Amino acid sequence: MQLSLHADYSLRVLIYVGTHRNRQITTSEISDAYGISKNHLVRVVQTLAAHDYLNVQTGRSGGITLAKDPGDIRLGKVVREAEPSLRLVECFDRATNTCPIAPACSLKHMLHEALDAFLATLDRHTLADILAAPAGGQLTELFRIAAVP
Repeated sequence: MQLSLHADYSLRVLIYVGTHRNRQITTSEISDAYGISKNHLVRVVQTLAAHDYLNVQTGRSGGITLAKDPGDIRLGKVVREAEPSLRLVECFDRATNTCPIAPACSLKHMLHEALDAFLATLDRHTLADILAAPAGGQLTELFRIAAVP
């Protein structure tokens, strides 16, 4: 399974904003820190704001901040809301399924079970877990080093 860039970047944005909770962050700053297209990040921020993970202040002195405590941001929920399709294989979508063995194949059920287990694992974790993990303390330092020209 591979997450879309949108879901991946959603998690990265939350991590970055979570490590800089004392101030507003700009999409340009996140773009520079990760080497990600600012245009793509704007759409990611819009998704996160629409799901009430981020507060967005527009304008020259604007920026983004977390709208929730990191302990209230479940990673599984973020992935579900940021991932356009959790369809692992074609037969997950009845409308577009063309697989001739779908009616007799048990693989679909096994893949659903695997997807459920993946999401259940992420549901047990929050943004606070990432920020508090032993490596989490190094995130701010890594972002600082990356910002040095």
